[in-house]
Amino acid sequence: MENLNSSFFILHSSLIIMLYYLFRFLEQFGIPGSHMWGYISFRALLALILSLIISAWFGEKFIKYLKSKQITETQRDAKIDPFGVKKIGVPSMGGIIIIVAILLPVILLGRMRNIYLILMIVTTVWLGFLGGLDDYIKIFRHNKEGLPGRFKIVGQISIGLIVGLILWMSPDAKVNENVTLKKENGTEIVVKHRAEPVKSLKTTIPFVKGHNLDYANIMAFCGKYKVAAGWILFVIMTILVVTAVSNGANLNDGMDGMCAGNSAIIGVALGIFAYVSSHIEYAAYLNIMYIPGSQELVVFLCAFVGALIGFLWYNSYPAQVFMGDTGSLTIGGIIGVCAIIIHKELMLPILCGIFFVESLSVILQVYVAKWGTKHGKKMRLIKRAPLHDTFRTTNEQLDPSIKYLFKKPNTAVHESKITIRFWIVTIILAALTIITLKMR
Repeated sequence: MENLNSSFFILHSSLIIMLYYLFRFLEQFGIPGSHMWGYISFRALLALILSLIISAWFGEKFIKYLKSKQITETQRDAKIDPFGVKKIGVPSMGGIIIIVAILLPVILLGRMRNIYLILMIVTTVWLGFLGGLDDYIKIFRHNKEGLPGRFKIVGQISIGLIVGLILWMSPDAKVNENVTLKKENGTEIVVKHRAEPVKSLKTTIPFVKGHNLDYANIMAFCGKYKVAAGWILFVIMTILVVTAVSNGANLNDGMDGMCAGNSAIIGVALGIFAYVSSHIEYAAYLNIMYIPGSQELVVFLCAFVGALIGFLWYNSYPAQVFMGDTGSLTIGGIIGVCAIIIHKELMLPILCGIFFVESLSVILQVYVAKWGTKHGKKMRLIKRAPLHDTFRTTNEQLDPSIKYLFKKPNTAVHESKITIRFWIVTIILAALTIITLKMR
C-alpha cells in the first residue's frame, strides 16, 4: 500500500511540475539543452520511453496491490479454454496502469494549453471512470454483468457529444484546407493549403481523389442551413465513432495481449497521421488538411503506445493482469476521439478493421440466433462470438442441439497464436490505411 501511495504522490506532483513549461522558461536564459523541449520529436520519444517505464514499474506494484486486496475476476467461463488455463483469480482493473502511464508523461511533457491535448485527457479520464465503475460492480458487487449497458451507452454518447461540441465551438479547433491547383489544360500540378485556418466540416476519405468529404455537402438538401446541419451531422458522427470504437475494443479484449497489441499498432498509425497533419509540407504531399496544433497529439499517442507496450509485459500470455473495461473502453475512446480530431474518422473502418469485424460477428451471431428462434430452430452463425473465440473452440465443445452455419476451424488454435495473428492483420490494415493517402 505504501508503494501505491508513493505512485499516486508522483502523479500528484506531476500536476504541479510540468517539464515542458519549465524548460521553455529556462530556454530564455540560455540553459544548455533546454531548447530540445521545443522539438516535438524529442518530447514524443521521451513520452514513449517514460510511459514504458511507468507502465512496467507501476504495473508490478499495482498488480501486487490488486492481489493483496483480492481485486480479481470472480467468474469466467473456463469451458471456453480448451487448453485448461483457468483464468480465475487473475487481477482485473489493470487499465488503471495504462491510464496512469498515459497521463503522467502527457502532463509532464505536453503543452497543456492545446485544445486537442485537453480533449484527449478529458476522454481518457471520462471513459476510464466509466470503465472503472463497470469493473467495480463486477468485482465488488459480484455482478458479472457489471454496469447496465444503457448507462455505458449514455457515458459514451456523452463524451462523444462533448468532443463534437467543443470541436464545433472552440476557436482553436481550425484547419487549413487542402486545395489542388490545376493548369489550364486540367492537369494536376500541386497541392496548396488555404492561407488562413478555418472551421471545417471536411474530413479525409480513402480511395477518393482529393481525399475530402464535406459534411455540409451531404446536408445540401437543407439549403441555406446546410452548414449548421453539417455540424449537427459531425457531432452525431463523433458520437457514433466513439461509441463504436470503444465497444469494438471492449469486445476485442478477450485474449491475453489481444486488445493492447492491436491498439498499440493503431496508435502508431494515428501518430503518423497526427504528425504529417501538423506539417504543412507533409500535408501538401499527401493532399490532406493541415491541422495547426495537432503535433501535441503525437506526444499523447507516443505515451499511449508506450503504455500499451509496457502493459503487455504483464498482459501477454499467460496474463498476470487483465485490463478490464477500465482499459478497453478508454483505449477505444482514445482511438475514436483522436481520429475525429485529425479528421480521419472515415478511415477507421480500415484501420480498426479487427474491432469492427469483432463487433459485426457479435451482431450477426445475435441476429442469426433470433432468426432461428423465430423459425423454431436453434442456430448460430459461428462457433462463438466475438470472432476470436471461434478460433480457440473445438467442435467437441459445441452444443449438438444447435446448428452452426460455419464450424471452421475444426481444431482449436492456441490463444497466443491467435493473438499474434490478429496483430499481424492489424499491421497490414494500418499499412493499408496509410497507403490509401497516395491512392488518387
